[in-house]
Amino acid sequence: MSAPVTVSVVIPVRDDAVLLERCLEALADQSESVFEVIVVDNDSTDLTAAVAEWWGCRCVLERRPGIPAAASAGYDAARGNVIARLDADSVPPREWVRTIVEAFTAEPDLIAITGPGRFLGLPTPLRTLADLVYMRAYFAVFRSLLGHPPLFGSNFALTRSAWLSARMTVHRADPEVHDDLDLSFRLPDDARVVLEPALAVGISARPFTTPRGLARRVARGVHTVATNRDRVRPLRAARAGASESRIRDALRSGDRGDRMPR
Repeated sequence: MSAPVTVSVVIPVRDDAVLLERCLEALADQSESVFEVIVVDNDSTDLTAAVAEWWGCRCVLERRPGIPAAASAGYDAARGNVIARLDADSVPPREWVRTIVEAFTAEPDLIAITGPGRFLGLPTPLRTLADLVYMRAYFAVFRSLLGHPPLFGSNFALTRSAWLSARMTVHRADPEVHDDLDLSFRLPDDARVVLEPALAVGISARPFTTPRGLARRVARGVHTVATNRDRVRPLRAARAGASESRIRDALRSGDRGDRMPR
């Protein structure tokens, strides 16, 4: 990126004022200042808007339910040339913004950078297990389907130009898709996306509070892949291979098809 990096941080929130306060406090303590913080109030009934205003954030109201609609509204409103994303329960370390700025400054062709979440409040054995079966599995499984690392919604940044290219194709009206994975599928095939382990943020252990909640997240992942099946890399490769095979067979048999000139 040739221009100086300006970072807009987008945080979609619904009824999460307490955790949002902690997130915004961590952002205020960054070693590198942000260009703007945009809190997207997804029709909250608690003090979310008041907390955002107290910390000097831009507050965008999005009444359509679901994180996909809320996150997209925040990205649309962003004015920085890099759009970073956190969730209300994210706790970025002090060097988080600086790491993003340095990455995009050093690599002009970088489209996005993402990092893992570190689960807060779990005993060490459970935290290690959660990291293995949830976080590492997420990056490994979906990298194979995408051809590049997937974005992790609690912790990523991408260029504003990449968002402008993808914004009309993401499924923002479907509250049952995982918005981060959906956006990952809509990035260009040759997108330069980097998974940086050092770009880690603390996140709550809410995915593991109930079996039902975890099952719902898994179901949304399956739904997101099905919704983007035209973008799944192995399926695209299989279709391309089948098409090439049909062409070769037709040429060998002399069948050039009705559309070939005679």
